[in-house]
Amino acid sequence: MGIFFNKNKEKRPVGKGKVVSFLNQKGGVGKTTMAFNTAHALAQDGSRVLCIDMDPQANLSYLFDIDVSETGAPSIFQLLVNSVRELKALHRPALWTDVVCKVGNIDIIPAGQELSGFELTVSAISAPRPLLLKKFIEINALKTVYDYIVIDGPPTLGLIVVNILCASDGAMVPFRPDEFSHKGLKHFYQVLEDIDDMGIVEIPEILAHVPNLVDSRRKQEGTDLERISTTLGEEATIVDPFLNRAQLVKSQAQKKSVFDYSSKEFLPLQSKFSEMATIITDWSKEHRSEC
Repeated sequence: MGIFFNKNKEKRPVGKGKVVSFLNQKGGVGKTTMAFNTAHALAQDGSRVLCIDMDPQANLSYLFDIDVSETGAPSIFQLLVNSVRELKALHRPALWTDVVCKVGNIDIIPAGQELSGFELTVSAISAPRPLLLKKFIEINALKTVYDYIVIDGPPTLGLIVVNILCASDGAMVPFRPDEFSHKGLKHFYQVLEDIDDMGIVEIPEILAHVPNLVDSRRKQEGTDLERISTTLGEEATIVDPFLNRAQLVKSQAQKKSVFDYSSKEFLPLQSKFSEMATIITDWSKEHRSEC
């Protein structure tokens, strides 16, 4: 039996947006790049997309060319603090509409370095700490404003990631086909089980596992991918690998999505990220049809 599992889908009213997170405790798996380009793929068909950067490293914000450390502007950290009454002494005048930035056809709530102090800041509050992000999204009715809320998380399994999982309807899990990812995925699923045992929320549905930055010339990666697939189990959705392409590095360096390029060399990547978006939109439609 694999470690993949799925709970009964929570039925939500028709028309409500979906929160989709990109998570993996292991760094260097291309998680942020996946979130960035998949958000652009979702926006291609006119969907209203909001990105929330929940990584203190703020790499997703960087790809959108936003740096709150330079401007001193409030970030997702301040919005979360403002949503907790017990932290009134730390409140600053800032609504989510003041913080959100519009970049092309995508909105983003950026992160800053202060998010690294999130766990310490909320350590003494009596409100349920795992639910702060979920409550923020609900209080501000963000699911009625956007079709998809794409969240990029840090490469850890701390309180920030627990908040992301509690707030998410679905999750995409990028990984490298290596031994470190094999161990990391087991830890990730253990956290999901721990959250499920709390009984406070429905855990997110794992929409797909995404082998990323794969070097097809390395036989060992093929062996490791096969072993990871066996561990996850037959029910797990594992998409065809993303190869380690120079075009992805180029677009990231220029802070552009792969859809900003018209040259033929970017067509395979555009197709791959469109496939990621289709996984999400098909799942979303299935959810609504069951309501």
